[in-house]
Amino acid sequence: MGRGKSAGYDDQLEMILAHAARLFALRGYHATSMNQVAEACGLSKATLYHYHRDKYSLLVNIAESHVSRLQALVVDIAAQNLAPEHRLRELIRRIVSEYSGAQDAHRVLVEDVRYLEPEDRERVLGKERDVVIGFAHAIADAYPHAPAAQLSKPLTMLLFGMINWMFTWMKPDGQLTHEAMAPIVADLFFGGVQAVKCP
Repeated sequence: MGRGKSAGYDDQLEMILAHAARLFALRGYHATSMNQVAEACGLSKATLYHYHRDKYSLLVNIAESHVSRLQALVVDIAAQNLAPEHRLRELIRRIVSEYSGAQDAHRVLVEDVRYLEPEDRERVLGKERDVVIGFAHAIADAYPHAPAAQLSKPLTMLLFGMINWMFTWMKPDGQLTHEAMAPIVADLFFGGVQAVKCP
């Protein structure tokens, strides 16, 4: 009979992913070694290999677990049957909140997904597309008769342009928090969206 996972296995796994994401975000995927990940985690290299067979598996897990959480929140909000504007505002609030605790993983997803093997990259990008589609539907539902509805996907990408790069300029100890920024992003988006005209 195989030995089951220890009680703290999942916590240890999350801790390793968090430290690896931090190192990849700071140093880059190729410049980070498994020795450095083990040292950052306070683990022996042998223990690290018990959780992840190699550095590549760390990259896959960081990228996929991050985008899976984004995908899950889109599904969760869609199931709540909120009024269209409230649904879009809640999507913005939740995704900005998710980014607040996952800036390193998000940076890895944005910058290092190109290092994934084709099958892994397509699976991760497929989940990203699901997130984009969820937001695009929410925009189209919020403005069904406006010209913006015809541009729901490009508008979604513009919205993500505001959100996705916040990690490059927001300081963790700055006056503005992600919680404070979420309604600002929503207000900016809603305030301007009806002025959009189809080219």
